[in-house]
Amino acid sequence: MDLTGNRIIAAPRATVWARLNDAETLKAAIPGCTELTGSPEEGFSATVVQKVGPVKATFKGSVTLSDIVAGQSYTITGEGSGGVAGFAKGAAKVRLADAEGGTDLVYEVEARVGGKIAQLGARLIDGFARKMADQFFTRFQEAVEPPTE
Repeated sequence: MDLTGNRIIAAPRATVWARLNDAETLKAAIPGCTELTGSPEEGFSATVVQKVGPVKATFKGSVTLSDIVAGQSYTITGEGSGGVAGFAKGAAKVRLADAEGGTDLVYEVEARVGGKIAQLGARLIDGFARKMADQFFTRFQEAVEPPTE
């Protein structure tokens, strides 16, 4: 499953970049994330609880950053195992560019699942993956942008 999109974030590019590398911001942005520890340099360990259709699972896995061009782009890759529920793997290529009113965050997401979750059907999985990506980038945008009055 692949999807692309972008968000205009009302913050300077340096701020957006710093928050893309901040464990607390990422934890708050990842839907269902109950734990995220580590650093951008060494990678992160994550625990995520999700319900996909009738299957609820706790995924434990890792998140790594690669192809880093400071202040401009990177690839964030995650994979986790949910025991009998199966596994999930995904990567997002994230690029930043200056835009009127802030920073344009462009993303390309690729997600794969296997095991019991994969048996739910491609349409359900695709819809779930789109929802997760949208929630992540919405939450990230809300965390980074200054509050409006």
